Amino acid sequence: MRSRHSKPTTSSEAATFPTVVLVGMAAGFLSGMFGVGGGILIVPGLVLVAKMDQRIAHGTSLAAVLPISVASLMTYWSHDHVDWRVGLCLATGALVGAILGTKLLNVLPHRTLTVAFAGILLLTAIRLFLPIESGTRGILTIGNIVALIAIGVATGILAGLLGVGGGVIMVPAMMMLLHLPSAMAKGTSVLVIIPTSLMGTYRNRTKKNVDLRAATAVGLSGIPSAIVGGWISARMSDTVSNVLFASLLLVVAIRLVRQIRSDDKAGIVH
Repeated sequence: MRSRHSKPTTSSEAATFPTVVLVGMAAGFLSGMFGVGGGILIVPGLVLVAKMDQRIAHGTSLAAVLPISVASLMTYWSHDHVDWRVGLCLATGALVGAILGTKLLNVLPHRTLTVAFAGILLLTAIRLFLPIESGTRGILTIGNIVALIAIGVATGILAGLLGVGGGVIMVPAMMMLLHLPSAMAKGTSVLVIIPTSLMGTYRNRTKKNVDLRAATAVGLSGIPSAIVGGWISARMSDTVSNVLFASLLLVVAIRLVRQIRSDDKAGIVH
């Protein structure tokens, strides 16, 4: 017999866990295929399907990205598709950026940042549809190192503000700046996402912006699909990879713009 004080389980609550698992699997596959953390799927999945608060979803997404990125890194590393020197430069800037991003989360207008981010994604997608000369690991110049650290800072800020790992910025940047092969750029990207996720999650926990139970469910369910995605990516041609990645960026940019328009119609102020 059910106590009169007990709360009945609704169909939406019952569907939350399997839905969260599906979100994790899809995010893991994206991480493995494209070297992104998967936050571009996790955040809308948690908000729209699991009905999670937007800020909690951002923090939870960044925590869930950690195990997914570790699994992706292992796959890329096994194929020697990680440039540790480039990753160190990016990670140095990303750790600083993650601190700044979590501090700015409640200060800067979210709408303005989202519009700027969408614009960057659109421009990057257009560039990726054009041929990019692939190179090999070469000598890093002082200019390249400074540029990579700056890109890392921008990536960390995005992680702290939007709950994304930053691969959508790092991967094309490495391909266009250093002419790294597509698979190498992706593998290096997931390497950088790991410390960014750790720092951002630590900062978000101090502000109670993380649901660790949901993050664990999403992250662990995404590990197998991340390995599969990384295996496929390692065998994909750079041309096909660039077109698919550019298409992904377009989808993300369109989703961000639609979200802004939806918020404007609802009268939500960020």
